[in-house]
Amino acid sequence: QVQLVESGGGLVQAGGSLRLSCAASGGTFSRYVMGWFRQAPGKEREFVAAISRSGGTTYYADSVKIRFTISRDNAKNTVYLQMNSLKPEDTAVYYCAAEGGLVVPAAPSRYDYWGQGTQVTVSS
Repeated sequence: QVQLVESGGGLVQAGGSLRLSCAASGGTFSRYVMGWFRQAPGKEREFVAAISRSGGTTYYADSVKIRFTISRDNAKNTVYLQMNSLKPEDTAVYYCAAEGGLVVPAAPSRYDYWGQGTQVTVSS
């Protein structure tokens, strides 16, 4: 079992930045593809970004491309999401997730483990 704990959320003004962290325990971190998802009130959970086991391959939703950067530190068992130029529409609960396969999926159903989420609120 892998446990995931997100941190770094908060309230920020539009145009600002936040860095989310997700610390993993209970498994071999480098064996998992890691993803970030978000869910706004009344909306379905949506893909934000994902990163391969080694960190060499990354994928982004079109809505966050260029503004957000996913990275990982396998020595620290942590995945990060650097969010710049934040917009009010980025407001959501952000979740990190782990997937034990070889490909880097975007569908939430493909991920095996989830954190509890961290709230990001962007004011206009």
